Amino acid sequence: MSAIKKLVGQTAIYGLSSIVGRLLNYLLVPLYTYIFGSATQHYGVVSELYAWVAFLMVFLTFGMETTYFRFLNSEKDKDKVFNNSFVSVLLINAIIIIPFLLFSQPLANAMLYPEHVEYIILLLLIVAIDAITALPLAKLRAENKALKFAGIQFSSIGINIIFNLIFLLGFYDPEFPEGGIQMILMANLFASFAKLVLLRKSFFRVQFRLDGALTKRMLKYAFPIALAGFAFIINETIDRILLKQLLYANTGDLVYAEAQVGIYSACYKLAMLVTIFLQAYRYAAEPFFFAQEKEKDKNKTYVKVMNYFVAALCLCFLVVALNIDIFKHFITNSAYHVGLTVVPILLMANIFSGIYINQSIWYKLSNQTKFGAYIAIVGAVVTLSLNFLFIPSYGYMACAWTTFSVYALQMIASYVLGQKHYPIPYNLRKFGLYLGSAALFFFITQWLNLESGAFQFIIYNSFILLFLGIFWFIERPKFR
Repeated sequence: MSAIKKLVGQTAIYGLSSIVGRLLNYLLVPLYTYIFGSATQHYGVVSELYAWVAFLMVFLTFGMETTYFRFLNSEKDKDKVFNNSFVSVLLINAIIIIPFLLFSQPLANAMLYPEHVEYIILLLLIVAIDAITALPLAKLRAENKALKFAGIQFSSIGINIIFNLIFLLGFYDPEFPEGGIQMILMANLFASFAKLVLLRKSFFRVQFRLDGALTKRMLKYAFPIALAGFAFIINETIDRILLKQLLYANTGDLVYAEAQVGIYSACYKLAMLVTIFLQAYRYAAEPFFFAQEKEKDKNKTYVKVMNYFVAALCLCFLVVALNIDIFKHFITNSAYHVGLTVVPILLMANIFSGIYINQSIWYKLSNQTKFGAYIAIVGAVVTLSLNFLFIPSYGYMACAWTTFSVYALQMIASYVLGQKHYPIPYNLRKFGLYLGSAALFFFITQWLNLESGAFQFIIYNSFILLFLGIFWFIERPKFR
């Protein structure tokens, strides 16, 4: 249990920066929905631009964070591993970002922003800086400097929020909403630059040369991870991009298409409360799992971690899904509330995604990262196919159910392949009990369909207490 306690402690620190940081950033959603008012299309533009940020980050980091952790535990020269990882990322950024900047106008045309090339330039600068700072931040995680990591993240988030408040509350002109979008991107650029400044000492120690043999081995390991990451981000964000493009192609109404993206994205934020926990967990878990590889009882540790992990995800699902009448006020403008039906679907989808991410350690530990690429590519193909087929008829509901289906498929595929190539004896009965209980309690509340109020709050949250009771009854002997 000592190893798990260490993981919990690290997750708590990373979680503080991730959860509090995300919550602070989430406070920008009420600000944006308030500033843009009922014109949901403007928030749709912001959401789509940040979907492109996620895509670019996969290319620009090229799986080097995971590769760095892997080689750090197998190579004697730790500085050389970091140096190789960092310089590789710098070169990849130069190869991708410079041509994109040179051809930013054609890119803006293709993204349906022909009169706003500044969106593209600001976006490219943001992702370039974030990609460059990713490896120094990973180094802090590897060195267990969680407090320093959290401090840098908090500083960046704080700067982003401060400049958003200054720009939008002080200078925003409702007659020129495009200016508000520019202000949001500028605030993010300042926040990203702050990380660059705070991590400057890491850059001074870098030697701008590569070890050819080590680089070759690292890139060979990283390529399937990058490919898997690209396919994974298709599953994560392509729906917002396709939603705009396909609805516009189907209706010819760009404002309507962007408005639907805005509604879906705002409600997606509520489902991402599960993702906040996932992000905090991932920061701590990846170096932890690699460090446990040499331990005798590593499989027992992996199984225990997964048991608690699934229970924690199901608890997050119930807290949000059963209190949606409270959480919906997070979105200040009721024009967005029409999309709340997607929230429980996306919450459960994120549980499947979390289980898949936790399982994925098997192909990283066994150096079989190609399987991660295969799973992600199949998921990406299914995502694209289902969205292309159903978005024109069902809009953002098609996006939600596609996300649910793909993550369920990937979770099952990863488990089957993992048991064949790197078996970890997960307790499927516990998984089924926790997932089944969470789903059952949710459907019971939907069947009850109580009016909003104190009585509903008490009844619905009694199911959450019941779930905690089930967890405690099952896991109590382990805690003893």
